[in-house]
Amino acid sequence: TGEKPYACDICGESFSGSGQLTAHKRIHTGEKPYDCDICGKSFSQNVNLIKHKRIHTGEKPYCCEICGEKPYHCDVCGKSFSRSDLVTVHKRIHTGEKPYTCDICGKSFSQNGSLIKHKRLHT
Repeated sequence: TGEKPYACDICGESFSGSGQLTAHKRIHTGEKPYDCDICGKSFSQNVNLIKHKRIHTGEKPYCCEICGEKPYHCDVCGKSFSRSDLVTVHKRIHTGEKPYTCDICGKSFSQNGSLIKHKRLHT
């Protein structure tokens, strides 16, 4: 029905499920309860940990929807991608590059979407 009865008491964003609200609140608290048992990196959502672990396992579940090809490869870990821009963003995991900086507090991010989410904390 589109009903979203679970509202964040910090920013007011609403969700249809309590689990979604719990995961959302981690944006504000910084809580990252899901740890990679291989490298120790932490994540706020289990789905992101699962995706991250593919770096270590070499699993490559994504491919071009049209032809199935993944012609672009990360030269650090070998992960394959269907688009070159995805490799560029992915490589920031290895390089630590964070080209997107918050003009309010100076915190930097590897992806523009992360900066956009972060900026909500200042409103």
